[in-house]
Amino acid sequence: MADNGFTHLHLHTQYSLLDGAISFGRLFDRCKELGMDTAAITDHGNMFGVVDFYTQALTAGIKPILGIEAYIAPGSRFERQKGGGVKDNTFHLILLAENQAGYRNLLKLSSIGYTEGFYYRPRIDKEVLSQFREGLICTSACIAGEVPVALIRHDREAAKRAVEDYLKIFDPDHFFIEIQQHENDEYPHVLPGLIDLAREMGIGLVATNDVHFLNADDYDAHEVLCCINTGKKITDPDRMHYPADVYLKSPQEMRDMFAGVSEACDNTLAIAKRCHVELDLKSRHAPTYHTSDGTSAEETLTRLVLKGAKERYGKITPEIQERIDRELEIIEGKGFSSYFLIVWDFCNFAREHNIPVGARGSAVGTVVGYCLGICDVDPIRYDLLFERFMDPQRDEMPDIDVDICQDGRPKVLDYVREKYGEIAQIITFGTMKARAVIRDVCRVLDVSLAEADRLAKLVPFELKMTLDKALEIEPDLKKGYESDEKTQKVIDIGRKLEGLARHASVHACGVVIA
Repeated sequence: MADNGFTHLHLHTQYSLLDGAISFGRLFDRCKELGMDTAAITDHGNMFGVVDFYTQALTAGIKPILGIEAYIAPGSRFERQKGGGVKDNTFHLILLAENQAGYRNLLKLSSIGYTEGFYYRPRIDKEVLSQFREGLICTSACIAGEVPVALIRHDREAAKRAVEDYLKIFDPDHFFIEIQQHENDEYPHVLPGLIDLAREMGIGLVATNDVHFLNADDYDAHEVLCCINTGKKITDPDRMHYPADVYLKSPQEMRDMFAGVSEACDNTLAIAKRCHVELDLKSRHAPTYHTSDGTSAEETLTRLVLKGAKERYGKITPEIQERIDRELEIIEGKGFSSYFLIVWDFCNFAREHNIPVGARGSAVGTVVGYCLGICDVDPIRYDLLFERFMDPQRDEMPDIDVDICQDGRPKVLDYVREKYGEIAQIITFGTMKARAVIRDVCRVLDVSLAEADRLAKLVPFELKMTLDKALEIEPDLKKGYESDEKTQKVIDIGRKLEGLARHASVHACGVVIA
């Protein structure tokens, strides 16, 4: 990193849902164009994108800094102050993982924000922050942070008390006053107030740009994105506005902007150098099936399979025995005996409680699964291949797709939760596809429903269709784009938003046993 360089430590990706307009691929390409070899992710209240950010950054040759813009409750995270909305019930705070302990604490704090502190947003508080502070670097965040909010109200003493509170949690090397400078600043007294406070209290300054979109000319698209989020139209006078310059500025732009406090830019490089997290994405952490009699999972699996084989086949022929032995050898050799036992366990529970259950897909090719009662199709009779389910040459986790009747599914989940400890259902993200993004943009730009419907239907209905591809292959869409200014605006904005995450929901079936 050059001495005149800069690292963006406050950056919102598409996982700040309908608020950040940055996809990872474009971000890292732009970082390299601007000569920056490090970037942070600090999405609002969540860690949704962190692993994908990390892996794509390394592939692109960019050092990833993993963080979060946390929502912190004014008092206890358990308090729900009626009225006031988000502003009166949360402050913002940037938390960056300096090391592995910091990363684990970010995960913990993010989860606590959702499970204990959620009110309008996933919130933590100073009590839990103090408990999980190890390995974290903290900055005072944007104008929604506790310190800037006090200065907005011209209450310097409250700002000073807030800083003192954070210094009780973090030592001075791990807490920084964050400064920003944007066009059309509503509160011009805040920046000098923050600088003055930092110098009086001997705290480091760090410059950020609260990045929400990539390039300066992405501003209009980001405005539309925010309107999609809030259900507003672009013409609504009371809609949420961001400054026009919260884009990924170059190191030189940031240096010029903070020429009088160059140490605030220097500190971004120093913090980036300190942050070093390596994610272990290869180790497996599958749960262990604990047997009631103290025997190993392998012994228990073998016993249950042989018992089931006698019930299923009556007589165990040499052919059946050879198939069972071969499958068990591969399953045990790969360390997946506990996995089969856990699946057998909850399938068995379902059957005992008259809840229809059964595996499908490649798992039906296992004699072990058939003997355990996980599936009801005899693979020997129908000449089904075990290798289609678990290839001895490939080192992959097995995947048994199990259908459970929707009426009884909650009961099965409760059983698994009670027996194995905590479980989690998997998150999934809806993205802004070509047709859908046209309808979204049209609504915000106040294009009539009929015209929005007409434009959307001009996009061919294919799985991986994009607006660029649609313009190539659909003459009427291309003609409209070239001849009508409104259509061109809709398409151009749609192209910038297309593919971004739009909403989060619960995966239809995936469950993690932890």
